[in-house]
Parts: sequence; C-alpha cells; structure tokens
Amino acid sequence: QVQLVESGGGLVQAGGSLRLSCAASGSIFRIRAMGWYRQAPGKQRELVAAITSGGNTNYADSVKGRFTISRDNAKNTVRLQMNSLKPADTAVYYCNARDVYSGYGGPDDYWGQGTQVTVSS
Repeated sequence: QVQLVESGGGLVQAGGSLRLSCAASGSIFRIRAMGWYRQAPGKQRELVAAITSGGNTNYADSVKGRFTISRDNAKNTVRLQMNSLKPADTAVYYCNARDVYSGYGGPDDYWGQGTQVTVSS
C-alpha cells in the first residue's frame, strides 16, 4: 500500500516560517504530481501548491511569493516552505500524490493524514 507521511506542522506567530515535509513509500515507480492542499474549519479543501515530476509548479494566488514547493523525485518527497505566515494560513495541510504508478497498479491518487498549521496574530 502506498502511504504518505507528513511532518512539520505546528504553531507559529504571524510573520514566521514553517516547513512541511511529505514522504511517499510503498513500491512506487513514478508519481506525476505531488502537492499540498489545506482545509480550514468550515471551508472546502483547496490547493496550496503542486509540482510535477518535471518541476513545473502551481501556486494558489494567496500564497504566491510566500510559499515555495520543492520535490525530490528519487526519494518521493515533497516539501513546502512557508514564509511570512498569516493567520489566514491556519488550516490542516494535506499532502497529495497524483497519478501514482506502483506495484499495486495505477494511476492512483493518495492523501496524507494531514498536519495542523496554526498561525497566531
């Protein structure tokens, strides 16, 4: 079974920084895209940032210039560096792996368990 394990969430003051990491494991051959989504209380889950295996990136307008996504294809890991954090960034952040080809078949999509990011004012 393919699993995504996240780390790096926590509590930070406005203006501070956090880095989220996600590692995918489980007989993986290829992952087309990896990304981060977030869901705040009472709101829908939204895309924060995504990156393809070729390095193409996509960011939500609300985080452009503040967040940076990076990926290690060989290790099947993705990171999200979050700077200049705002209280509006408070949410549960989920790692996503899209179009995964593994020993279990594919393409399949997988999600991490989520990690809480809280930004205090």
